Amino acid sequence: MLHGRAPVTSSRVDRPDTLKFLGTAGARFVVSTQLRHSGGLFWTLRGTRIWVDPGPGALVRALSSRPKIDPSGTDVLVVTHRHLDHAGDATTVVEAMSRGGFAPRGTLLAPRDTLESDPPVQRYAQAFVARRAFLEEGSRHELGPGVVLETPVAHDHGVETYGYRLSAPGFVAGHVVDGFWLDRLVEAYAGVDLLLVNTTLLEGRDRRTLHLGADDAEILVREIRPRLAVLTHFGMRMLRAGPERVALGISERTGVPTAAARDGWLLSLDPLPAPSREGATRGRAPAPDHEGPGHSR
Repeated sequence: MLHGRAPVTSSRVDRPDTLKFLGTAGARFVVSTQLRHSGGLFWTLRGTRIWVDPGPGALVRALSSRPKIDPSGTDVLVVTHRHLDHAGDATTVVEAMSRGGFAPRGTLLAPRDTLESDPPVQRYAQAFVARRAFLEEGSRHELGPGVVLETPVAHDHGVETYGYRLSAPGFVAGHVVDGFWLDRLVEAYAGVDLLLVNTTLLEGRDRRTLHLGADDAEILVREIRPRLAVLTHFGMRMLRAGPERVALGISERTGVPTAAARDGWLLSLDPLPAPSREGATRGRAPAPDHEGPGHSR
């Protein structure tokens, strides 16, 4: 595994700390119908730009975002596992961030089987980044000045899969990605300010699907008690139930502010807001990127 500091560019200064939800789709049916988009997450933290899990259509979502996200400015690409809804546009993002390989730069982080076994990040493109490293249980990666990504536990998802903790001075986020319930998840993501949970199902503990349910998410929220919890990565049953209603119920039962992410939501991380009872941030809710089928009203 390669370690070290990611290249620093002068353009990093004065970027606000934000999290952009380029998509909130989870699993194959919502992705294939694009009832929710599958563009992944785009973090800007202390000037470092981190794209996590760019699924099908990610490049289009970034370019049509308001404000527009320039894919060539991505500093770090993180692929948590090699399923299509998380990696469908991964090679495209590498091409964009390295200007087609003519300006090799940036960092690529992914599990070993994502980069070596039938890789969704095609092998020719892996040579276009300045640094490539593997996600492993207990791995730690410095992404930029003061910005660190850690993978505390391997998730149970059929392929090599890792959630992550993302930290900067005064701020820690945890993203519990796809997988079957593990008791270790609570300890692995304890102490975070912002907790993201991939909540694909209404009810978890089904080994046929190996995804977390809203019932699992509620346990995580109740035990970890972040400043703000956000549900995302919704499957069809979650969409039918209404993610906002599910999040509101969790918030009322746990006393922890809990929101349901929506396509195009730009969440300010400095300061980290708490959601209103409707699931949006207090004050004016951010406008969605796109008024088509990917936006849930």
